[in-house]
Amino acid sequence: MAYQVHPSTVVDEGAQIGDGSRVWHFVHVCAGARIGKGCSLGQNVFIGNKVVIGDDVKIQNNVSVYDNVTLGDGVFCGPSMVFTNVYNPRSLIERKAEYRNTLVGKGATLGANCTIVCGVTIGEFAFVGAGAVVNKNVPAYALVVGVPGKQIGWMSEYGEQLPLPINGEGSALCEHTGARYVLQGETLSREPAA
Repeated sequence: MAYQVHPSTVVDEGAQIGDGSRVWHFVHVCAGARIGKGCSLGQNVFIGNKVVIGDDVKIQNNVSVYDNVTLGDGVFCGPSMVFTNVYNPRSLIERKAEYRNTLVGKGATLGANCTIVCGVTIGEFAFVGAGAVVNKNVPAYALVVGVPGKQIGWMSEYGEQLPLPINGEGSALCEHTGARYVLQGETLSREPAA
């Protein structure tokens, strides 16, 4: 086994966990889960059967990643944040055939105690603040906070807020990396390195 698993963890037969991953106390990984290389699953994490997790993902304590959730490479899931997979659950009505897909793009951050309502896409390197409730798609690099979640700015890949309006035209440099970001309308993109 090329990954570390705490003795209190349950990894169901058939689950795939990549090299260099670390799985801590009281985690349950279901049989159909696919977890990439270099991941960290904190204490009391649950990973469902129909879950795909990329490389270098960090999932902090007390997070359940339910069926139909896909996490891209380098995603950060803060402590006790929440995913859902049924939009209108009822205990007395079976809705497993109605699971909605949730996709979290490469490098995105999901802050502590935020909630991601099923069926949304979180763009690459987006940043969802602690306690936010996301119920609609989030553009790449967007900074979203509040209940319901509202975009208040843009973030660099380094994780610093960029001095740009929500929409319009403009550009900004990340003061830490020198990377240039260009805003056109409601879309922010990073220019390729020279």
